[in-house]
Formats: sequence, C-alpha cells, structure tokens
Amino acid sequence: MRMINKTVRKWVKSVLLYLYKKIEAAATADLPRFANNPRNLRIDRPRRILSAHRIYIGDDVSIGPGALLVPQVRYPSSVMRHPDEKHDVQTFDSKIVIGNRVTSTGMLTIAAMQVVTIEDDVMFAANVLIADGMHGFEHANEPYKYQKMWKIAPVLVKRGCWIGQNVVIMPGVTIGALSIIGANSVVTKSIPDRCIAIGAPARVIKTWDEHAQAWIPVGEEP
Repeated sequence: MRMINKTVRKWVKSVLLYLYKKIEAAATADLPRFANNPRNLRIDRPRRILSAHRIYIGDDVSIGPGALLVPQVRYPSSVMRHPDEKHDVQTFDSKIVIGNRVTSTGMLTIAAMQVVTIEDDVMFAANVLIADGMHGFEHANEPYKYQKMWKIAPVLVKRGCWIGQNVVIMPGVTIGALSIIGANSVVTKSIPDRCIAIGAPARVIKTWDEHAQAWIPVGEEP
C-alpha cells in the first residue's frame, strides 16, 4: 500500500510539473509583438499589455503576474468616456523602454503619455506604479476621469535600482543609479545616485560614501 501511494504521488507530481511547463510555454508563446525582439522574456499571466508596438524590452526580463503596461495613445479611451457627453480627445506619441535583466515580483503598472525608461538591472518589488502623467484636477466641476491628463513629464529609473513594495513614482522623476526606494514611498522629486529614500513624499535618508564603503545617514560625517 505504501509503495502504491508513493508511486501515485510521484505520478501526480510529474503530471503537475508537465502541466506547469506547458502553461509557462503557452504564456510565452502568446506574448504580443513588441517594438523590438527581446530574448528570454517572461511576463506571467494574468497581464494586460496595450499598444505593445510602443514598448521596447531588453533581454532576460522577468515580470511577475498582474502587470499593466500602457503607452497611452489617446485619452479618454472608450471606457473612460461619458456616454452622453462629448470629450476633447488628447493624443500622445508615447513609449515605454525597459532595459536588460529587469525583474518585477508582480503587479507592476507602467503608464506612459510621453516616455518611461527603466534602465538595466532594476529590481521591482510587488505593486509598483510608475506614471509620467496624471489625471487632471484643475477644477471640481466635473468628475476627474473626464478631465484632461496633465503634468506630463518623462520618468527615468536608472540602472541597478531597487524599488520597494507599493512604491509610486510620479511624473518628471529621475531615480539615480543604484538607489533604493523604501516600501510604501511616493517619489515626487528626483533622487540622486546611490541614495536610500523613504516616505511620502520620499526623502533621502542615507547616501553611499565611496571612501568609507558604507551607507551614511544624511547629516552625519562618515
């Protein structure tokens, strides 16, 4: 009886492994056609990718489930319009650029109206939002979803950064190379290279001292 159970478990395990590999292969096979031809790209299901011809992705990129990648072409889209009102339509020449060896745990949202650039070797924890524009709120006379997008400015995340869980990166921000953004931060202003920033709005709390080879709290001597 014990031998039978062991054989059944082994068989079930092999079947599940086979099905898992098949699902992974299918998820890769039905990726949309991007602006370039990345090698060894993985974007797990579920995912939503719009205007893929405006997205450039490097090699060896791995993006976890729940990704939303949107280079916006026009606003409002059909789902954001009021059925009984006319809206002025904005058009955008947008793109998203993702470098080599970028990784994301999951739930990565990137929305571009101009350009969002992620350089090589950036690591995203879960549930990160990056947007180079905002829904308008010039007035409070109509719902904000019907107002024009505004404050549009490019976003750049430089090489080797670590972006923590639940981080929001706002329009016009550059995050310097090899910097760290702590979990739950909202980045409203640019962060220099080799810094640690936390908070909402995010502020630099430590910088890397090349001579001491250590992180130094802001305001302290190494």
